[in-house]
Amino acid sequence: MKRILLFCSAGLLLATVAGCSSIGKPTGAPAQVVSLTSDATTLAQTNQLNPEWLRPGTAPFTLGPGDRLEIEILGNLNSRAVTAVGPDGKIYYYLLPGMNVWGLTLAETRDLLQKELGKYLAEPQLTVTLREVSSKHVWLLGRLNKPGIYAMAAPMSLLEAIALAGGTASSGIQVSLQDLADLRHSFVMRQGQFLPVDFSRLLREGDTSQDIYLQPDDFVYVPSASAQQVYVLGAVKSPRSVPYTDKMTLVSAMAIASGADTVDWFVPGNYGVMADAYLSHVAIVRGSLSEPQMSVVDYGAIIKGKARDMLLEPGDIVYVPNAPYSTLKRYLNTIVGTFITTVAANEGIRAGGGTTSVGTSVSVGK
Repeated sequence: MKRILLFCSAGLLLATVAGCSSIGKPTGAPAQVVSLTSDATTLAQTNQLNPEWLRPGTAPFTLGPGDRLEIEILGNLNSRAVTAVGPDGKIYYYLLPGMNVWGLTLAETRDLLQKELGKYLAEPQLTVTLREVSSKHVWLLGRLNKPGIYAMAAPMSLLEAIALAGGTASSGIQVSLQDLADLRHSFVMRQGQFLPVDFSRLLREGDTSQDIYLQPDDFVYVPSASAQQVYVLGAVKSPRSVPYTDKMTLVSAMAIASGADTVDWFVPGNYGVMADAYLSHVAIVRGSLSEPQMSVVDYGAIIKGKARDMLLEPGDIVYVPNAPYSTLKRYLNTIVGTFITTVAANEGIRAGGGTTSVGTSVSVGK
């Protein structure tokens, strides 16, 4: 076994990758199984948060469609009115035609209205107050007491957002308040990118170094701890989540994901994978998404009886590539990214009331 840590030199990393083609020791006993780290090339990765994420944004709030404003001309109580920013970004007030305020701050909106009203009134002074936000949201989904899509009018930390959603769900049993949230697989996604927040450190240890500030359209997802599953992704014929059973192995998980009743279904030329699958570098990712561990195994050797099968654990991600990878780190990032974007897309569709899944449907429990 070769083990790689990210603080190793680049030369060592490349040298290990070059040796990946020999993964899997011939045993002649395919029925035997081994632990994940016994017969695999392994990469452990600790992700770091960008220090900028821990500071609240300083940019002022800007208006968008759906936001509601209260506008009043000082000294004229009858001028008070509530108006909404339309889908075209315009508001309508008093004698004025539609004024485009999309992307403007409240101060800029007030100045614009005062300037235009000055064509009809002598030096008008206005107040513009934000009454309701509909243009900026954060997604807080999964095992939270009040999951949903929440308006975001000001900087909000992750802890504040989770509190807004009622905190993570628990069993409610007085003797044992068992947390129903799977913090290992909880994640924050921003503009399609994974932010490696350690939810366990944040929520169980009170480590505020993990309390990032959210931005509009950030996606926060907390899956269920009660969903015992293994996720089979990549170049397989039926990518999906598989219910975990005791002593589940890589071969049995692949068989279930591909709709086979028994592992005997894996015969030469029919492995439940796509034609361009790269079987010699199948990955198993384990642990939290913020500190994942990846093992790469020769699945082709396993199904031919030349290497031992691998025991899986609940929450493992099995990934079948369709091409060789350049570095282990890039391969691991690809797998984690695929898992997160797939889950986020499907959960987002469900939250919006849709039923059609985007790409692979990989539910991680409710």
